Amino acid sequence: MAQLHAFPSAGVAVTELPPAARFSLRLSSANIEAANRALGLSLPEKVGGVASGGSLRALCLGPDEWLLESERASQPALPATLPHALVDISDREIVFRIEGPRAMELLSIGIARDLRRLGVGQGCRTAFDSAQTILIRESAAVFTLSVWRSFASHVVELLQIGQREFSTGY
Repeated sequence: MAQLHAFPSAGVAVTELPPAARFSLRLSSANIEAANRALGLSLPEKVGGVASGGSLRALCLGPDEWLLESERASQPALPATLPHALVDISDREIVFRIEGPRAMELLSIGIARDLRRLGVGQGCRTAFDSAQTILIRESAAVFTLSVWRSFASHVVELLQIGQREFSTGY
């Protein structure tokens, strides 16, 4: 993990996380139980819910859509007889860890929603200054923000402007 332009007095750190295996899963509700058995975890059925099992983590993005993350590079095994769409999106996004007492405040410079309503262990698809992102609240003061690679430099620049402002007393 590499910290991006540290501003020690900003009260928040932004770190780029190492690459991980990421997959987009589309699946009808009728096939969730079979997918749960195959994946070794219970896919969250509530939008925004996060579940983990083994080396796999799932975020429910919609009634039939999940983001699967794994430390392993191998694709999750789902039976070929199970109707689903599983797409490797590992190279599409860069993930940043935003942590510290001012993490929520820093994220609010680009996200137009009340982040206090996003509970620990929940996530959502949102926009950061018009860039599509996925935000997960890992703990009270730690978030992960997934950004499409093509928008990452824009998002990082805005986060650094915010950190710089925080460090100068704004």
